[in-house]
Amino acid sequence: MLAHYLRIAFRNMSRQKMYAAIKIGGFAIGIAACLLIGLLIRNELSYDTQFENAANIYRAIGLYTDQGRLEKAVSFPAPFAQAMKNDFPEVEKAARLMPASLFYGAGSNQLRRDDEPNNTYEEGFTYADQELLDIFQLPMVYGDRAKALAEPNTMVITKRKADKYFPGQDPVGRVMFLNNKKNQPYKISGVIADWPATSHLQYDFLLTLKGKSLWGGEQTDWRSSNYSTYLQLKPGTDIKQFEKKVLTTVIEKYYLPSLRASGQAGPEQEVKKFGLQVQPIRDIHLKSYDIFDWEPRGDIRFVWMYAAIACFILIIACINFLNLSTARSANRAKEVGLRKVIGSQRNSLILQFLTESILYSCFAFVLGFVLAWVSLPFFNTMAGKTLNVPIGEWWMIPLFMVAALFIGLLAGLYPSFYLSAFKPIQVLKGQLSRGSKNAGLRSTLVVFQFTTSIILLIGTVVIYRQMQYILHTKIGFDKDQVVLVQGANTLGKQTDVLKTELLKLPQVKNVSVSGYLPVKGTKRDGNPFWKEGKTKEEAAVGGQKWYVDDSYIPTFGMKIIAGRNFSSQLASDSQAAVINQAMADKIGLKDPIGQKITNGWEHFTIVGIVENFNYESMKQRVEPVCLALGRSNDIVAVKIKGTDVKQVLADIGSVWKSFAPNQPIRYTFLDESFANMYADLQRTGLIFTCFAGLAIIVACLGLFALAAFMAEQRNKEISIRKVLGASTSGLFMLLVQNFLKLILISLVIAIPLGWFLMQKWLQDYIYRISITWDVFVIAGLTILLIAIATICYQAMKAALVNPIRSLRSE
Repeated sequence: MLAHYLRIAFRNMSRQKMYAAIKIGGFAIGIAACLLIGLLIRNELSYDTQFENAANIYRAIGLYTDQGRLEKAVSFPAPFAQAMKNDFPEVEKAARLMPASLFYGAGSNQLRRDDEPNNTYEEGFTYADQELLDIFQLPMVYGDRAKALAEPNTMVITKRKADKYFPGQDPVGRVMFLNNKKNQPYKISGVIADWPATSHLQYDFLLTLKGKSLWGGEQTDWRSSNYSTYLQLKPGTDIKQFEKKVLTTVIEKYYLPSLRASGQAGPEQEVKKFGLQVQPIRDIHLKSYDIFDWEPRGDIRFVWMYAAIACFILIIACINFLNLSTARSANRAKEVGLRKVIGSQRNSLILQFLTESILYSCFAFVLGFVLAWVSLPFFNTMAGKTLNVPIGEWWMIPLFMVAALFIGLLAGLYPSFYLSAFKPIQVLKGQLSRGSKNAGLRSTLVVFQFTTSIILLIGTVVIYRQMQYILHTKIGFDKDQVVLVQGANTLGKQTDVLKTELLKLPQVKNVSVSGYLPVKGTKRDGNPFWKEGKTKEEAAVGGQKWYVDDSYIPTFGMKIIAGRNFSSQLASDSQAAVINQAMADKIGLKDPIGQKITNGWEHFTIVGIVENFNYESMKQRVEPVCLALGRSNDIVAVKIKGTDVKQVLADIGSVWKSFAPNQPIRYTFLDESFANMYADLQRTGLIFTCFAGLAIIVACLGLFALAAFMAEQRNKEISIRKVLGASTSGLFMLLVQNFLKLILISLVIAIPLGWFLMQKWLQDYIYRISITWDVFVIAGLTILLIAIATICYQAMKAALVNPIRSLRSE
């Protein structure tokens, strides 16, 4: 019986090649989209699930509420981790981690073996406690886990870095120099397996925290927060109760005594602003979008958005199948009537039509898999991933088979019941209306298809405009033609001479040396500031203190709106500050020039005000910044002029080589670093554009086939109208007008929905575009023109048909 059903299905497919191709092609595109996005979602949701005790590992999150504004951060004081182990039996292990740039021993990350003269630039450094290895339980390739980071100046590296520097050797006991610090050699004490690709930790070099301190007494100071803290809790711990217990104990036992000992007034009011959470490590990658973190993370909201797009594309493809199946019901009505007359039961007819649907689904799945496989490299580039189709895993083929069966059943269920319900007497007498009873359903489904496509198109336009706004709006500094040369702190005081030599180049306009740059991923130093003469409790505002040189402001094209820039000729400028407008406003300085501000241990005289500049994401407000003269030699920023960029880079490289012959120059451009801050937005825009295009293609495929069928059904009507004198243009409009009405209805529904959804999305950005009327005009006209072009061929073909040929059969 099944073989019989399959023969009938193949025969129908061969007779209706165009409709079969559109059904299978639309399905295949939907399946390919779902498969690609499914791989992306699977990758995103798999972060930090591989660790043995993942269910019991947490990261501490600090909360601070000030003037109704909640801030979250991963940084805690140095003694916090030890207090967790000492005071809370729920804590089995606790360990700290800190980005290497905060310690002077690791900033520009130049690394070499002690027996090699040349430095190699490396990233992925962090300082870590010994117990971090015990918490995450990465396999040890060489060395003893129990004491790998227990001694000062020791380092654990990953297997891939061990293979790079010591191929085929056990490197334990070997010595490496970091940033040419020969007086601070690091001994390799262990080699761990590489971190899983889906771990939020991707550090290749773990430097011990043993014996390290940012300043004298820092390791016991509760007033400064610089460390991430990871906790392994006992299974079954009540997290909410644990958070309350930790907050109460830490405040009463540590924070309050520390604040009182420092002489701070009103500490009881200050600690009321504190809060604490513990975050499961499996949530870190996707649920840290509102947390100040050391590294950029993913966003669970994007994951669900991608999932919704994939589902919509698949639904649009299923609608094509359903629409075409019900639209062609009249063509199969006599087949159904005859089969019922010769004894076929409704159940057997339902089974026959479901078999056809499943067969279409199987073909579509095979083609969809091929499309996904072929387009995966492009998708990886677009999404910034290295995804692979898990073809070798045992569940892949069964999943495909079940999915093909399920989608085939789902898409074919209604057409099967509808077609099998025809009554043979009505059919054979010709009393069945030719597909008109389901016109309302088909119209509703077409409206749904195009409403979804228009919303995706509106989203694409809004995301593109927001991206352009971010990249080209006024940001308070000039990011163009600034070369960032990294690794300068290995030169020590020679950086001043390097700066002088670079300024001699004819195509160099300005040079500044500082590790504090107006882009993410560079140095930051959070400080409270307040006006001298007032107390911290009544007047302090949070801000940044950046050490710069006197050429920093002109090199980055910042605008001084009051006062002056620093001058190296004035000895008094060693205590001078140039602040941004945000700091002047928040502290409440109406005439700031000449006034004094302090952070409690330093005192500055304000000599200038710069216009606000964005140094973090546009999702964040511009916060107060205090620029002060000081040495921070990590990066040399070179402002170039002229158009021969290749030549000036070569000249800069020659000057660099004369100072650091064993250290290859490494540089980036400031505008590239700025654009990288919004890589997630760029990827979202690309994915939106790609899948919005796919949704429109699939919807138009169905519209094309539906238009062809409608023209075929009205063939004789058109011929009669033509004989009676109807013009070609009039016949064209007759065929097109119903479809245009559906597109217009889709626009009416999609515009408010698209506006609402994109307004919600834009709320993440403090600095954002307004959604103007032309966004909807662009989306509407684009869909309208594509739809008209899709229908046009079939409508003109029907309008130009010879009426004699159509009426001859009457």
